[in-house]
Amino acid sequence: MTLERGSVKGFEHDRMVMLFSMMNGGTEVSCAISSSAMDDLERGVKAKPDQRDAQFLRLRDRIEQGASRKFEAREFEGAPPGIILRSLDFRG
Repeated sequence: MTLERGSVKGFEHDRMVMLFSMMNGGTEVSCAISSSAMDDLERGVKAKPDQRDAQFLRLRDRIEQGASRKFEAREFEGAPPGIILRSLDFRG
């Protein structure tokens, strides 16, 4: 089953990640993408913390495709299990 768009949770300054979710049917899948991965997707643009929400929205389709790939590969991390995207996930 392919994941569907969930909600945007916001930027977490302590971990430097944007939190969002995807939906697997009726089940919410917690996801995060590192700020460095978002910057790399925009070819090295270093967004300021107050610009992260807008940056995520610009890149949302590509980010969600990456989350779906990791979900299908069952590449979960953390407790409870979720998907964490890093720059490495968008190379190649």
